[in-house]
Amino acid sequence: MIRVLLADDQLLVRAGFRALLDAQPDIEVAGEAADGEEAVRLVRELRPDAVLMDIRMPHLDGLAATRAITGDPEFDAVKVVMLTTFELDEYVFEAIRSGASGFLVKDTEPEELLRAVRAVVGGDALLSPGVTRRLIAEFAARSKEPAAATALNELTDREREVMALVGIGLSNEEIARRLVVSPLTAKTHVSRTMVKLGARDRAQLVVLAYESGLVRPGWLG
Repeated sequence: MIRVLLADDQLLVRAGFRALLDAQPDIEVAGEAADGEEAVRLVRELRPDAVLMDIRMPHLDGLAATRAITGDPEFDAVKVVMLTTFELDEYVFEAIRSGASGFLVKDTEPEELLRAVRAVVGGDALLSPGVTRRLIAEFAARSKEPAAATALNELTDREREVMALVGIGLSNEEIARRLVVSPLTAKTHVSRTMVKLGARDRAQLVVLAYESGLVRPGWLG
């Protein structure tokens, strides 16, 4: 059973999400928070598998709450999906930088929301190629030179190759086709790369791929 914490300052929004999630046989709502401070407290108390976190909330906004959660090693297993009314590039950038595993607009289709919850708990990231393209473009605008790539010294040549493909937004299946290996082998390479770099999920691999200079914005066309 996937346990989800809802964090949104609007009661009706939380009620709608609760009705949708609780109707699923494999998902249950573990609790609700009306602001970021309460969200952090409930993560500590309830240890949910995932948090659906609104960005704009009183007392402590969703980005700050996400940083508090993802920055604590005690909550490594907790995945955060950011929710907002507008798909603004600055929010996408800050959400991923804050440690979120994904980003969704609130008017997304119900099936997409359910897929998102299951995906992040399963270790995937909610980064479509379009979002990845904007994310890397944002890094390009903010960073003139890539950071030192010393952390990548731990990776094999194949793991670097896989990390670069994750960085341009490819799924495990797409990576498998590109490298002519099985999806399981591709997933194993991704998992090992994440472990070696201490990345929470694929979203952080995208960040690291650009910051290390392994991926350049021009690669996405």
